[in-house]
Amino acid sequence: MNPMVRNLEGMLAAGKDGALLRYTLGKAYADEEQMAVAREHLRKATALDAEYSVAWKQLGKVELALGDAQAARAAWQQGLSCARAKGDAQVVRELQVFLRRLDKQAAGS
Repeated sequence: MNPMVRNLEGMLAAGKDGALLRYTLGKAYADEEQMAVAREHLRKATALDAEYSVAWKQLGKVELALGDAQAARAAWQQGLSCARAKGDAQVVRELQVFLRRLDKQAAGS
């Protein structure tokens, strides 16, 4: 476990739970290719803040890496809805690209 993850896990153990902490842990675990653990933290992040579009985006990436294209699509669609509501144009564009790629993969299979 890298030092950053250890520190973040320590914060969580100390009771400092929150959407940002869970997102950061999820992204860190995903970066270390520990996708199942990443998914747990990202799901918790979106449960704590259902409007956290970046967490939805990352959750979709992790779901896809775990082989669940349907869950990835659902996460990205939720993230897209949140990003549009907040006016977050960059996340909207990114999620539209991810969803188009998923559509192309589905059409090709």
